[in-house]
Amino acid sequence: MTSATGTSGVARAHRVAIVTTAVGPERELGRVSGAQQRFLDVIGGFDDSDLRRPSLLPGWTVAHVLVHVARNADSHRRRTEAAARGDVIDQYPGGSEGRAAEIERGVARTRAEILDDVVSSADGMQTAWRQVSDGAWDAISRDVSGKERPLRSLPARRWQELEVHVVDVDADVTHRDWSADFVEVWLPALRASAEPRLPGGAALPASGTLDDRDELAWLYGRLQRRDLPELTPWG
Repeated sequence: MTSATGTSGVARAHRVAIVTTAVGPERELGRVSGAQQRFLDVIGGFDDSDLRRPSLLPGWTVAHVLVHVARNADSHRRRTEAAARGDVIDQYPGGSEGRAAEIERGVARTRAEILDDVVSSADGMQTAWRQVSDGAWDAISRDVSGKERPLRSLPARRWQELEVHVVDVDADVTHRDWSADFVEVWLPALRASAEPRLPGGAALPASGTLDDRDELAWLYGRLQRRDLPELTPWG
């Protein structure tokens, strides 16, 4: 996920032991497949002018969002391949700055090249996931922030990327279109981690006082309202 801001999280790769017999995250893998197809259905009709118009992310065109989604898929593939062999690597070479540079290089390409990149990077990620043995899903992976988490958590995070960024391309899909499943999974998770993002003296709305989709969009930084405090960027 990105808010188009961030700090570097560069660290050296290291090797860890894999000792588990865990089963893979089949439900999350299915959710990603569905979200990826919906994302492709939305962007498939874009022409070059669509890619060059502003997205809903400040300072980013639609092309920036699409290239980010492609590089995110690459990061999942790379981390999956590394974790399966017992390595922990950086999510993005060069950390946040490296990610930003790759995105800027990528947006200058043609529409066909960018859309092909979105498709091929997602295919590579899915192939890597299909090749992970059940016992490797608890191997450790590292986010761009430096946070380490089990490989099995990555598909859910990719699902989140796709559902939020399909809104960011501003193509008649809004947070009102998020599925009940998506809201049920992610609203509690974002509420639980939101307190440090609140301005001083502010509090979260009481649970259940807001429409669930509106609250989740606000927590993602995709909805601003006068009656809600402004959160620091999520991502």
